[in-house]
Order: sequence, then C-alpha cells, then structure tokens
Amino acid sequence: MRIAIYAFTGITMFHLSVPQMVFDEVARQGLAPWQTILFSEDSGPIATAEGYQITGVSGPEVASDAEVVVVPSWYDDGRPAGQDLRRLLVARHDRGATIAGLCLGTFPIADAGLLAGRKAVTHWQGFDQLTRRHPDLEIDDSVLYIDHGDVITSAGTASALDACLHMVRTRLGAAAANQVARSLVIAPHRDGGQAQYIQRPLPEQPDDDPISAVLDWAVNHLDESLSVECLAAVAHMSVRTFIRSFRSSTGATPASWVRMRRLDEARRALETTSLSIDQIAVNCGFGSVVTLRQNFAAAFQTTPTEYRRRFEARPATT
Repeated sequence: MRIAIYAFTGITMFHLSVPQMVFDEVARQGLAPWQTILFSEDSGPIATAEGYQITGVSGPEVASDAEVVVVPSWYDDGRPAGQDLRRLLVARHDRGATIAGLCLGTFPIADAGLLAGRKAVTHWQGFDQLTRRHPDLEIDDSVLYIDHGDVITSAGTASALDACLHMVRTRLGAAAANQVARSLVIAPHRDGGQAQYIQRPLPEQPDDDPISAVLDWAVNHLDESLSVECLAAVAHMSVRTFIRSFRSSTGATPASWVRMRRLDEARRALETTSLSIDQIAVNCGFGSVVTLRQNFAAAFQTTPTEYRRRFEARPATT
C-alpha cells in the first residue's frame, strides 16, 4: 500500500513522524509491503517548526496513485487550505483513496468538503474555529478518532498514533496492530476521548450582570444542594425569570452549569489533593461516589481513578 503524507513548512517533527513510524513499522515487521512518501505543493526541502530541514519531499504528483493520503497536522492559525491541496484530496477521494486528517489536519479535509454533514474530531483547541468555518459538521470530543471508512480524523497530537494503529488494525487485523504497537512500545488501544484534557474556563461575566454574583456564589458552595430554586433565591428572582436570564448569560441551563463546575472541581481535587474519591464526591456536591463516577464517565469517558493516575500533579513522596 502506498501512503502519501503531506508535509509543509512549519510542521512539527512529531506530527510528521507519527504516520511514518506506524506505517513503516508494518513493513519493517514484514506484515505487509507498505510504503510512505512525503509530498508538498512543490518538491524540495521543507523547514520544520523545530528548525530542521527535511529533504526528499516530492511534489503532489506522487500522491496521484496513493491508496491513503494523510494530512498529519496543519498550520497553527488554521488558515484555509489552498485550492491545489483541496483538489488533490477530492481527486484521490473520488478515486477510492482513504483520506486521513490527523490532529489539526482535520481542517484541510473539512475545507475540501469531505466532512460535510459528518462527525469529525480535531485537537480540542481547534474546535471553535473549525465549527465556525464548517457549521455543517459535528465535533465529537468523546473519541480519539472517527473512521467513516473513506475519511478518518483524529483528536489532538498523540491521538494520531491511535488513528494510525486503527488503520493498521482495520486493514491487517488486530494481531498485526498489536505487533506494531509492541514494537513501538505504545498501547494498541486507548480508552476515552480528549474531553478529559479540555480546559473549560468560566466565561467572563460583566460586573453588572445579575447572574454573575450567583455564579461566584455557586462555585464556593458546590457541596450544598444547588437546586434551581436555591440559585433563583440567591439572585432574588423568580424561578422562571432566573432560568431565562441564566441561559441568556451563560448559554447553559442551571443544572448543566452546576454539574460541569462540580466536575471541574473534582478534576482539580484529583490532580492536586490526596483526598479519597469518596470525599471528593461529597465535597463537590455529588453526594455519593457512584454519582461522581457516573457523571465523570459520561463527561470525560474515563474514571476518576484513571484520571488521577494520568494527571496527578502532587509532588512525589520519598
């Protein structure tokens, strides 16, 4: 299988190397005669973000017979893809090639119209820009990659490894993917999506917004019962007026907003304290560890225990 990987000036070495490492390992392990080749708009060397010069980069003509075309990343500013690249992606797609956009590489795939009306994923920092530019696609932060068969997109950075291993698995089977993963010393499959990595800062509220005082009060009373009636009373509003004003100010319902603030505080406690998960559940207003786990799994596709293992920031004891 011939795999054409798009390279551009300013790409990071990591993004460029991931599909080469995974797909070339298939050949190195003797699993299948896969070949990767780098191409750009023009043949000739490119400069990476780290300042290295990459030679051996061919022109776009080498992608004309590729069975897979990979855009492994994109410019940090998310600029629209050029006409030549869009035409190439559409032409190869129309001739049966699989098109893969890894990390921010989802942007040019969407610009080429290959994700219209479909679900897609990209690095979480690009969600807003991508949806503004392509409101007809649906972003899914609950997965590490999405495979439509003809088009595949992946979440941020290291998720490209997961997507490339998935492509090995779908074409050569689980045993081959596991062999490649073992050789590269990476997990053959990771659970969860990138929702657990996303920072969700509180939106800024005008000082004269009557809801602002309620938000400040609520985040300091997460361990209490924060019913809509309670919050409306703090705001000195009727329940109906409060709900309408709250949605207008925050874009969310009071219940969903409170739930996310509790989950944010639970994440902070898991990262920075040694409190038991039971105690965190109580402190954050979930009442029971079961309720915390259910809400945590629904929001972040992982468990509190696994999240703590990945993100614990407390200094190690000796």
